Amino acid sequence: MTSEEQAPDAGGELPAELCQAIGLNQNYQSRLGTPYHIQIEDRGPVVDSLLEVRVRRVNVIVYANYGEPNARIVHGRDHDFPDVRTREHNELMSRRIQELASEARRVIEEKEQKHVRRIKGLIAEYARTKKEDLKAEFEEANAMFPFVFSRAWAELREERGRPGPGLSVEPALIAAEELPPHVAEAERVAPVEATEVEVVYPLDPQLRERVIEIERMLEELDRDLEALRASGRADAILVQTCRKLADRARDALIKGEDSEFRLRRLEMTSNSLATAWRQVRSRLAEYPRGMP
Repeated sequence: MTSEEQAPDAGGELPAELCQAIGLNQNYQSRLGTPYHIQIEDRGPVVDSLLEVRVRRVNVIVYANYGEPNARIVHGRDHDFPDVRTREHNELMSRRIQELASEARRVIEEKEQKHVRRIKGLIAEYARTKKEDLKAEFEEANAMFPFVFSRAWAELREERGRPGPGLSVEPALIAAEELPPHVAEAERVAPVEATEVEVVYPLDPQLRERVIEIERMLEELDRDLEALRASGRADAILVQTCRKLADRARDALIKGEDSEFRLRRLEMTSNSLATAWRQVRSRLAEYPRGMP
């Protein structure tokens, strides 16, 4: 690279390789006691493959049970910012990285509260039905997130006016419990929380990037479809097609195997979603937001 490319131009613009703030690696313990690790990387100026525009991309990854054999990625997200190549923007990105770390901690706490409600629902349902598949689910939850599981179990017992046990609740103990009707009914009214599934973020970087990309498209597609519907110009066939593609994509996100087959499936899913999203964005461009 020439010296002219390495130095800022007359307008003060920095070369791309100087537009990366120092990332962040931070250990964090949730309020319930689960160890996490937050990893944030400023990838600098990149070309967004979907929108074909240059952006400043910051990647956030959160590992649960960090340092343990059962460590896993529970959150991943790309955050895109304007591709402004100045020292001032670099300083802004450094501050944003700290803010993104705070946001990641908030996401962790919210996820754990959802896990508590979901586990309570599983336990209550198992106490009523003794179904083995429910038992397998909360056993897995106990193994993966023992602090979260302990809180869920303790809350159920507190609702009965009994003290909660310590960690590693035995399934046999749960099976012996008969939860009162008001507890069972309280959990039945929140089926989404009780059956919510988690996106599986692969450890393989290539697979993980596809998963994060698909998650982003799903959010953007939902938002843009709603805007198109609000404008009164939504095509029923296009909306139905997008909904079906979105359902298939969400199903692909919860399949956890790291394999070449999964990569191909994610690539096909991403390509189909991208095509549908571009069609929706094209319609929005024809009918800007707010146009009757």
